[in-house]
Amino acid sequence: MSFSEEDKVGTIQPHDDALVVTLRIGGYDVKRVMVDQGSEAEIMYPYLYNRLGLKPEDLMAYDSPLVSFDGKIVIPKGQIRLPVQAGLEVVEVSFILVDAYSSYKAIVARSWLHALGAISSTLHLKVKYSSEDWIEELVRSQSVVRQCLIAAITH
Repeated sequence: MSFSEEDKVGTIQPHDDALVVTLRIGGYDVKRVMVDQGSEAEIMYPYLYNRLGLKPEDLMAYDSPLVSFDGKIVIPKGQIRLPVQAGLEVVEVSFILVDAYSSYKAIVARSWLHALGAISSTLHLKVKYSSEDWIEELVRSQSVVRQCLIAAITH
């Protein structure tokens, strides 16, 4: 698997956009999922937790504090394991629920990429992974990324 100049077609270049995709989480299509290959933790924000109809009793304990993007310490509300589907591939992911504002609904990190056998490119704004005998691609939505940026700034 590799990326080429052709993989940039359809993106506005140059850019400094995050890699944001739509994934099926817990049986629902979820937009605004950030792929963060630099993170160790998969994160879920309250909006998605509530929209999935999850309840406090669905959470497992998680007591390690996290550091947010703005450098503040965040105490997680707990952890929940859910299926995350990309194309035909399904990977079980342990999301840490944090009670913090984000214009993203969730963040998937290195452990999700590794479990899927995927590689990501922020330059090309794509995730590629093998599915049976072919290469699948998750393609970004650059306009959604920019909407997230505007939402974060105005918040």
